[in-house]
Amino acid sequence: MRAGDLDRVIEIQQRTTTVNEFRSAVDTWSPFATVRAKLMQIAVNDTESANRGSTSDKVIVFRTRWLDGLTLEHRVVCQGDAYAIRNLKELSRRVGWDIHCERVGP
Repeated sequence: MRAGDLDRVIEIQQRTTTVNEFRSAVDTWSPFATVRAKLMQIAVNDTESANRGSTSDKVIVFRTRWLDGLTLEHRVVCQGDAYAIRNLKELSRRVGWDIHCERVGP
């Protein structure tokens, strides 16, 4: 993995639960790591289903160096857009990750 190919900066976030002033649990996202990444693929899938109707899902793949503790429970933020991690593929033996993500929200 060449350093010059890692031309994007992404933030990996983890879900944390805090208690608000009304003493109810609130889920928030806090930074886990900020890493450099290579944008491998962008795809837009148009799908139709009976309960959701017609939707467009933005699927994106990032390649990064190895990061300990990365799981499917984390999410990726790139250029202000949040992406849920759908699949993690290990490169070689703990050399890097291919992170397959799907856009969250509108």
